[in-house]
Amino acid sequence: MSMTELMAAARTSKAWPFQEAQKLLKRYPDGVKPDGAPVLFETGYGPSGLPHIGTFQEVLRTTLVRRAFETLIGAKPEDGKTRLVAFSDDMDGLRKVPDNVPQQAMLAGHLHLPLTRVPNPFGTDHESFAAHNNAMLRRFLDRFGFDYEFVSAADRYTSGAFDAALQQVLRRNDAILDIMLPTLREERRMTYSPILPISPVSGRVLQVPVEVVDAEAGTVRFIDEDGSQVEQSALGGQAKLQWKVDWAMRWYALGVDYEMYGKDLTDSGVQSGKIVQVLGGRKPEGLIYELFLDEKGEKISKSKGNGLTIEQWLEYGSEESLGFYIFPNPKSAKSLHPGVIPRAVDDYWQHRAALAEQPLDKQLGNPVWHLLRATGTGEGQGERLPVTFGLLLNLAGVLGAEATAANVTEYVRSYLGEPVDHPALQDLIERAVAYTRDFVAPTLAKRPPLPNEADALRELDTQLNGLPEHVGADELQTIVYEIGKRPEYGFETLRDWFRALYEILLGSEQGPRMGSFIALYGVANTRRLITQALDRTG
Repeated sequence: MSMTELMAAARTSKAWPFQEAQKLLKRYPDGVKPDGAPVLFETGYGPSGLPHIGTFQEVLRTTLVRRAFETLIGAKPEDGKTRLVAFSDDMDGLRKVPDNVPQQAMLAGHLHLPLTRVPNPFGTDHESFAAHNNAMLRRFLDRFGFDYEFVSAADRYTSGAFDAALQQVLRRNDAILDIMLPTLREERRMTYSPILPISPVSGRVLQVPVEVVDAEAGTVRFIDEDGSQVEQSALGGQAKLQWKVDWAMRWYALGVDYEMYGKDLTDSGVQSGKIVQVLGGRKPEGLIYELFLDEKGEKISKSKGNGLTIEQWLEYGSEESLGFYIFPNPKSAKSLHPGVIPRAVDDYWQHRAALAEQPLDKQLGNPVWHLLRATGTGEGQGERLPVTFGLLLNLAGVLGAEATAANVTEYVRSYLGEPVDHPALQDLIERAVAYTRDFVAPTLAKRPPLPNEADALRELDTQLNGLPEHVGADELQTIVYEIGKRPEYGFETLRDWFRALYEILLGSEQGPRMGSFIALYGVANTRRLITQALDRTG
């Protein structure tokens, strides 16, 4: 496949990353900025709470659009035609103490200080609250293989890198107020200022009226917390900006071309878009995405710590499955809880196995095509696993207290007839054991069979008797299937028969393809399960 063929297919693809990338192609029809600078993608992170999957998904989705844009213009990542900035708003004041962090009382004594000046409560060797949380975010982004540049707001403010943009904000202060004041309640209008000075006494970020004394010099005047009038520079880290103004200033200063954000920031995006134009810049292209919800349907919050953390997903599911779950339909809300992990793992590998045999247009619509490029691998097309994650979960569930990674691996080795040397499969075995221990085992409840079900189980046991230990999954599936079809056992549908097998033998309402399960667990072991089930008939 030539680059020309790939570009042509990408430009007609309906996959959402390509649709988003088309916005940038309209912005820059030649694929480059007029000054030749790389097209800049940005994601934002507020380190007032612990990083969560909502933070990660924004970096992933933005990377998907970035790689799609490079495909549209026939560029490779190493060509340097694009950049991705992960921006941390770590100059923000600590407005409240998050619910899910240690040393609450200590943190309460440092409210309104910039996050980079709040002591680290986590017991790590990072110098501040923000430094710890920034490090957590970067560690995971690095683990996933993202290509990004980390930028700290505090570094930009204090180094003077934002000074020129701050001077422009001061020059356009009145025009910015004309945009913002009509959106505020009357009480808030009385104290609102685009500029938030840092108190020279307490070091806190102040929400007070500010008078611009000299925009060119960067000088402002305000009343400090102790009632004294202060005249000081707003440059060099002695002030920061209100959120919507700060966002617009960042777009202006960095020259951001693309940034997506959640629907909860829709209004902020509108106001910041107006402000960046007042500053002389241009609002980035972008996507407004729906938010992640926890198991109760509530928005995931980094301060509450509800929903799954990045670490929790990776304890039970693979990195690739997380990306796969995030990929589809960014404009639709997604529930994020442990129950979604098993299917995400298996769906990822199903799509990965299909990729190599798909025509080009189908490949470009396959999430795995995009994910392999987002992480810089681009390899593994057509690779498949010999055992599904769902089947591993069922095996671990049947083993119960005996389920260990080593034990499950031995069953898989016996099933395959060769050592388990696939790294991804070994990782999934370990995760299946952990997931079963924490979420499956506590819910399993095997019921006794009804009389007709007991008869069918006896027939299944009879047919399994005498079979060699290692029989093909298809042959075993046919045996199970044919028993369920026989009218004397009274199953209205085959689904009723399979549900009975799951509930009686596995203790679950849902389960695997039974032929595959018997082949993996073993004929003799399955017969023992049937005997135990029949013993429960009383």
